[in-house]
Amino acid sequence: MRIIICDDQDIVRDGLTLLLKLETDIEIIGVAANGAEAIEMAAHNQPDLVLMDLKMPVMNGVDATREIKAKFPAVKVLVLTTYGTDDWVFDAVRAGASGYLLKDAPREEVLKAVRGTVAGNNYLDPAVAGKIMGEISGNKKKPSSLITGKLTPREIEVLQLLAKGLSNEDISKKLFLSEGTVRNHVSSIVDKLGVSDRTQVAILAIQHGLGEM
Repeated sequence: MRIIICDDQDIVRDGLTLLLKLETDIEIIGVAANGAEAIEMAAHNQPDLVLMDLKMPVMNGVDATREIKAKFPAVKVLVLTTYGTDDWVFDAVRAGASGYLLKDAPREEVLKAVRGTVAGNNYLDPAVAGKIMGEISGNKKKPSSLITGKLTPREIEVLQLLAKGLSNEDISKKLFLSEGTVRNHVSSIVDKLGVSDRTQVAILAIQHGLGEM
């Protein structure tokens, strides 16, 4: 897996580089201090994944994600954030990020997120999803019926677990379904709700308070 790390803090870049270099299936092919550098590196190196900070000088992570996905659709972007309830997280997902990960996540969680994202999964840090739900619970939520009315009862169950940040494997265990069946349900939910991927499905569900049901 060919990876670019983009963060304006030396300590974050160095820490992630040291962590990921220990893995035999991961190669760090570039380290950037801002979004503009990440775009240039992506153009020259065609990485599998960019680990992208959000708030950086020169060019922020949201704008960089948008440009990378426009120019190099196959490149995955996994957002690094210390701001679990920040609107920037939502903006990054809308720009094409495959998910988001807290910078202080445990080593095992970082590796799980990196490998899962490169494999084509969308990753929602459970801690971030929980913080977003906590933030939304204090505000007026959109009526959940606006989206549940479009789904079957089983799809609603899957959606609720997506909103809590669970993977397909975890959902299959919770609902006693095969992973293939869960994938089919997720694809159906994506189509019915008119979004592009499971990350945006989860964000939408959280905004409607479905993660609390």
